[in-house]
Amino acid sequence: MARTPAVNRDSLSQDQKAAYDAFVEKRGEVPATGPASVMLNAPEVAQRGLELASFLRTDISLSPRIRELAMLFTARARDCLFIWNAHAPAGRTAGLSDALVDSLRDNVALADLAADEAAVVNYGRELLGSNRVTQATFDAALAQFGTRGLVELNSLIGCYTMLALNLNAFDVQLPDGATEKQLPV
Repeated sequence: MARTPAVNRDSLSQDQKAAYDAFVEKRGEVPATGPASVMLNAPEVAQRGLELASFLRTDISLSPRIRELAMLFTARARDCLFIWNAHAPAGRTAGLSDALVDSLRDNVALADLAADEAAVVNYGRELLGSNRVTQATFDAALAQFGTRGLVELNSLIGCYTMLALNLNAFDVQLPDGATEKQLPV
């Protein structure tokens, strides 16, 4: 169980109820787990933040394989079990090799990366490690993805960092039936 109970509409202030209602209506349910289960305690944050996450996850110019790699890299960098469990199978389906996913999970050297995969990993390591990116790493990612794609990559890493921090801080547990091998944290 998470550190806070599932949000209850009656526990919200009057000014939050419209955003809560709109979120629940659009989603079709009150989320019992995942980032929405935490973020719905601040309904405007849930509406805006999760809409951005959905857009970045599905509607940007980066390929699904690269998007999933960025999400998995961020989950691993932030030791987020929930995001890892949600995206490792999707990453494999999108074309990431089992060896890459398993090596990323186990936090071991990543071998035989394609140039676009190496660009994501190197960019993510620097950005999440030092909050900066060297010119060489920036240029390599720019060459792979162009300006638009690099802005999208940076935004995807940032957004999934926000989700991971919410999930970790509120200790959101994996859903029942989770099948992915867990991150060693």
